[in-house]
This record gives sequence, structure tokens and C-alpha cells, in this order.
Amino acid sequence: MNEMKTLLPDFEATRKFGMALGRSLPAGTVILLQGDLGTGKTTLVQGIAEGLGISEPVESPTFTLINEYFAGRVPLYHLDLYRLEPEEAEALHLESYWDGLERDLGIVAIEWAERLQYKPENYLQISLSYLDNGRQIEVIGAGDLLD
Repeated sequence: MNEMKTLLPDFEATRKFGMALGRSLPAGTVILLQGDLGTGKTTLVQGIAEGLGISEPVESPTFTLINEYFAGRVPLYHLDLYRLEPEEAEALHLESYWDGLERDLGIVAIEWAERLQYKPENYLQISLSYLDNGRQIEVIGAGDLLD
């Protein structure tokens, strides 16, 4: 497991970090996002979408649970588990996004991923937290990621 931390002074820096991820991550990457409300999880996913070449607006799927975008370099599957209890998230069988037919076809970004009871074998865990001078982002690769 590898780890990196960096400071993101504002939302623009968060978006640009996401854009760099979107340009470089391979299809099949699962991103587990954690952080309090307002720390920039959706902003990061918007940047990832921009880096993938997705031009349509990306909004948090808080009420729809899953938004799918197909107009980029690879598809982006954006999930938000904020409104779910872990048992409810498990009942959706979201593992089909990383173990099923969608595997290797796109990038999966999951907000409030701590509500997952089953995690993929390989993933990037990205935690965002508040600091006095901005936000800190911590990226941990599990499995074969970031080796």
C-alpha cells in the first residue's frame, strides 16, 4: 500500500488535481472518496470528468445514487452513498462496477465510500480534510495501485 499527501489551497486546486487523475488513470480504476461535507469530493470528481474529456455537467448523485457519463476517454461511474446505511449500499450490489461487466471499461468514483461493506481488491482511497490554509488530500493505493 502506497500513500501520498498534498495540500490543496482551494477548489480550483482540487479540480486541477482531479483533472490530472482523469488524464492519467486507466480504465478499471476504482476511487473511494472520503471526507466531511464540503471538503471537495464532488469537485474532485468534476475535475476527473474534465480530465477524461467529459463536457456535460457533473453533479453529485446524492439522490439518484449513480450518474454515468460515457462521452469521455473512458466512461465515468459516479456513485454517492451519503444517504445510505451500509446494509442498504450492500443491497445494491455495487461490486458489479468493479467485478462485473463494467470492470476495465471505466473509472468508478464513490463518494462516502466508508459505507461500503465490500471493497474491490485494487483501489485508490482519497481522503479530503479541512486545514486552516485549505484542504489536505491523502491518496492511498491498495492492491496493485500506486506501486
